[in-house]
Amino acid sequence: MILNLDNYIEQHSSEEPELLKQLNRETHVQIINPRMLSGHVQGRILKMICTMVQPTCVLELGTFTGYSALCLAEGMPDNGIVHTVEVNDELEEFAQSYFAQSPYGKKIKQHIGDALEMIKSLNETFDLVFIDADKREYLDYYNAIFDKVRKGGYILADNTLWDGKVIEQVDPNDKQTIGVMAFNDFVAKDERVETVIIPLRDGLTLIRKK
Repeated sequence: MILNLDNYIEQHSSEEPELLKQLNRETHVQIINPRMLSGHVQGRILKMICTMVQPTCVLELGTFTGYSALCLAEGMPDNGIVHTVEVNDELEEFAQSYFAQSPYGKKIKQHIGDALEMIKSLNETFDLVFIDADKREYLDYYNAIFDKVRKGGYILADNTLWDGKVIEQVDPNDKQTIGVMAFNDFVAKDERVETVIIPLRDGLTLIRKK
């Protein structure tokens, strides 16, 4: 039933652009852990959010193969820039090859390195931040970028339901689940923001800075 419903949702959402279909396929064939890719429906949501918000400066933590960066850039105005950060330098050339093929690639600036260090080095005020990197460091990312997000700006965080593990007994060695739960608990009590978790795929949290 769930698989059929997922198919229905895809069929009744805007079509996945051809270049993104190709990127999706190649990621699944060539790259380890291809499920880390945002995919069709989430990609259209990221594009839609950017179309609504019209951010000119976006930060993405966790480029992976570049699918979500392309979706963010697609929805941004022509003068927009996505700063996308990836720690795995082996993925740089793969993602860059798709950025080069896309008409939106000119809006994307790729950074390779540790996300927390990159946040410190970027002298920007962000309209929107998309967090999709090391789950153990989600709360650290949030605290590091918060003052760099404009008032009324948005923070999106992916995988915040984490396969449902957030409501289960947690293994003390499961640092990723513990990291996601700590982030969720902190944000829910943070009076500087308003927030909602959307049960999309593995959970997408939308946060607006007051």
